Amino acid sequence: QVQLIESGGGLVQAGGSLRLSCAASGRTSGKHSMGWFLQAPGKERMFVAAINWSSGNTYYADSVKGRFTISGDNAKNTVYLQMNSLKPEDTAVYYCVFDRYSGNYYVPREVPEYDVWGQGTQVTVSS
Repeated sequence: QVQLIESGGGLVQAGGSLRLSCAASGRTSGKHSMGWFLQAPGKERMFVAAINWSSGNTYYADSVKGRFTISGDNAKNTVYLQMNSLKPEDTAVYYCVFDRYSGNYYVPREVPEYDVWGQGTQVTVSS
């Protein structure tokens, strides 16, 4: 059973940067995907970014393109989300997600496509 351990959230001023990390423990297929969703107070969970572990294909929400970068470390089975040029509207709880099997190229981006969710880490961007 895969478990996800997140780190890296916090408080930052608008225009600043943060890096989130998420380590997956347990056996993985090598054709899995990992990514991030966010949930702001009173709103539904929203896709942020994800990476297909086999091909390295990535997919981003339009709202973060050009500001956020997702990457993976095979040796550590860890996914990172580098967040630059942060805005107050990025404030939310960020959840790391894991899809056990995505194939070689597909990057899932819907809530039901992910099998495992982390506990969430708070990101607060002050104006």
